[in-house]
Amino acid sequence: MLRTKDILDEKNKLLRQTSKEVVFPLSKEDKKNIHDMLEYLTNSQIEELAEKYDLRPGTGMAAVQIGALKRYITVVVETDEGKFDKYVIINPKIISNSVEKIYIEAGEGCLSVNRETCGIVPRYARVTVEGFDMDGNKIRIRAREELAIIFQHEIDHLNGILFTDYIDPKDPYKDQDLYRAI
Repeated sequence: MLRTKDILDEKNKLLRQTSKEVVFPLSKEDKKNIHDMLEYLTNSQIEELAEKYDLRPGTGMAAVQIGALKRYITVVVETDEGKFDKYVIINPKIISNSVEKIYIEAGEGCLSVNRETCGIVPRYARVTVEGFDMDGNKIRIRAREELAIIFQHEIDHLNGILFTDYIDPKDPYKDQDLYRAI
């Protein structure tokens, strides 16, 4: 079972590397990583389990965050009390996006960034992501608002980009009026 301590910290140089395309069929190691990532994200959003196992809450994770330089991401979003939508996208690519940009008013967070961060992270309000499921079937997901932000955040990880890279250190709220807060 993955624990918070197993997730690479932003100081780890691996997080700045570009992840490699995944070849099908998936290896046993990749299947186990995906299972562990989904389990962590789900448990981290269930208060009793998050406390019991000392898990930081998260909704998305890229393979590189657990030390695998592979192009896959997992996303777990609670839709109703105890009910979750789970996404696994292998070799994800954003194939289209809205013109409109938004940002999370409370600020973005990351399981690899273990410090308070303030500032605007402009993201597309809507994206279409293409990739593959675990069996190698092509999938396409249209996402908006929060889910779109999560996909963009996780795909950035695959390219060695952290959300903090978008924040201007001299003016963290620069151009705030150009984007819509959610």
